[in-house]
Amino acid sequence: MDVLMTLLVLLALLAFSMFKVLREYERGVIFLFGKFWKVKGPGIIIVVPGIQKMVKVSLRTVVMDVPPQDIITKDNVTVKVNAVIYFRVLDSQKAIIQVEDYLYATSQIAQTTLRSILGQSTLDDLLSNREEINAHLQRVIDEQTEPWGVKVANVEVKNVDLPQEMQRALAKQAEAERERRARVINAQGEFEAAQKTCDAADLIGAHPPALQLRFFQTLLDLSSKDGTHTYLPIPLELFDSFRNKGKDA
Repeated sequence: MDVLMTLLVLLALLAFSMFKVLREYERGVIFLFGKFWKVKGPGIIIVVPGIQKMVKVSLRTVVMDVPPQDIITKDNVTVKVNAVIYFRVLDSQKAIIQVEDYLYATSQIAQTTLRSILGQSTLDDLLSNREEINAHLQRVIDEQTEPWGVKVANVEVKNVDLPQEMQRALAKQAEAERERRARVINAQGEFEAAQKTCDAADLIGAHPPALQLRFFQTLLDLSSKDGTHTYLPIPLELFDSFRNKGKDA
């Protein structure tokens, strides 16, 4: 009787262990006597102990940090760059059979590709053309992980750490560029002001009454600023006789 009860308990435990529950984002790669059989899930599946073995795979997007890499750019500048890679499993069978550890393999591919691609770029491209470099990295890494059933959705270069001397050089360059732009804007403003002054002089010269109106306006402005002085306009024609006498002498 005790043996029968023990046998029933073992059969119950065996039957209970056959049932596996996979979430919506999980798949089970089933092997039958060591050979690939099928991919199951999500939901409740049956795995016969001793005959079948299941390897669980997540289909969710993985966000992985690529460790900082020491890179020598095309123009011989040493920088330290790190990145982040977004990828997910599209084919569970390939992710388990074609590569031992697809997470580790993807990380290694990302590191080597990061050094290779950024080593072909100049420092200016690395700092200014970040989107193009990210797209290039994504294409190259995705091509290498495709046989594993892994889809690389995006790669982002996060930080570019420059040596101290290079940071100072870039700061001086940026300061010189700001000064150059300020001088150009100042010169442009002076040129436009001089151009407007010449246009005004030509207009007033063509219309003598305009000069008199401008003269009276100037007197009015001066009088409003200082109430203790009185300004009297004197026509310049009054001095013509004195100038003519000076010439006759």
